Amino acid sequence: MKPTILIVDDEKNSRDGLARALRRTYEVRVAESGAAALKILSEESVDVMLSDLRMPVMDGMTLMQRALAGSPELTCILLTAYGSVETAVEAMRHGAADFLTKPVNLGELELVLQRVLRSRQAEAENQLLREQLDSKFGMENIIGNSPAMQEVFDTVRQVAASRATVLIQGESGTGKELIAKAIHQLSTRKHGAFVPVHCAALSSTLLESELFGHEKGSFTGAAERRKGRFEMADGGSLFLDEIGEVDPTVQVKILRALEERCFERVGGQETIEVDARLITATNRDLKQMVAAGTFREDLYYRLYVVVIQLPPLRERTGDIPLLLNHFLNVFNRENERSIEGFSPDALDLLRAYGWPGNVRELRNVVEQMVVLSRGQRIGVRELPAHIRGAGGAIQASDGISVQGGTLDEMEKQAILQALKIAGGNRTRAAEQLGVSRRTLHRKIAEYGFAELK
Repeated sequence: MKPTILIVDDEKNSRDGLARALRRTYEVRVAESGAAALKILSEESVDVMLSDLRMPVMDGMTLMQRALAGSPELTCILLTAYGSVETAVEAMRHGAADFLTKPVNLGELELVLQRVLRSRQAEAENQLLREQLDSKFGMENIIGNSPAMQEVFDTVRQVAASRATVLIQGESGTGKELIAKAIHQLSTRKHGAFVPVHCAALSSTLLESELFGHEKGSFTGAAERRKGRFEMADGGSLFLDEIGEVDPTVQVKILRALEERCFERVGGQETIEVDARLITATNRDLKQMVAAGTFREDLYYRLYVVVIQLPPLRERTGDIPLLLNHFLNVFNRENERSIEGFSPDALDLLRAYGWPGNVRELRNVVEQMVVLSRGQRIGVRELPAHIRGAGGAIQASDGISVQGGTLDEMEKQAILQALKIAGGNRTRAAEQLGVSRRTLHRKIAEYGFAELK
């Protein structure tokens, strides 16, 4: 599709001559006055406006200012037979993309048009990319109107522009990585990489190599040199999820990389300098771990600069309907369904449930219900059994009956139910609950499920 050029000139010969020259390459519109030009701009899309500067009633400068007020994306080029440096500067100051003298050199005009149109296309592509990134990683994708979440949003916006290290605390499934991505996307580092590492999934040896890289032959299987995540995040942000699970020997290297912004690869001697912002997250009490000697005190204070505490879903039940509708729309689109919503009784039970897996668990439950639902509305019978029982007695997998009155009891029951459904497979049970396998192991030990050890 050809770009559209609007030529505005009160001199007919000048106007028609430019139109003939440009019609070979562009869609051309002409106007003999500022008023006529504004009418065309109100009725159709124009890419570039070429306007004479000196015209009766409304001059080119005034026309440009009024046109840009209504169409900020419009590109304006002013033409005049009375050119001067002062006039050109004034035109640029009021929004002109360029300023040419008359009679117009057609070769020069063509070069200017190509340049400004390339710039428009690049800006449009960048804007689309920004919108896609903001949709995926920005604050728009973090759902919550509760006071607790509004406080989180305020802190994220405030801290994003700084260089400060951020520690995000919260239970599994509360959206810690989403918050980390939002901090990155709202920062000046957003054009750099966002590099996540899930520390609990790797042994200390593998984690050290993953973070800092390794040299060829530094250990069995190291067939070639490999960059670590710190290097990959240079100029961007490094997100270490479940930092509380990191072995103390690796904590030492992380501390040095933070303080000195340099490190050596595993098996290497070359010192590598990096500029990566560190964002960490944990579902554990690091202060308690410091007291127990399982987490370095010096690293704790280095991480504890800005702390964002994410509330569990049970403490912001007012956000549950928002989240349910958000994920319903997401999975309706993904599965080409048109489920309209939730029945009042189903919504009451969903709000009464304790959500031990937090937003991640809610997301998984909504996906399951959308896929399996046969009607246009999700009712009580479409809810998973352990949620249907959240408002009253819940039959545990071993036949005991537990009232859903306390959050601990509901969490215990959810674990037992998940293990039963998964046939005792802890990995599958953890996935169903929306928590890590390590967290599930810890909960099993914490609640003293002797028969499950």
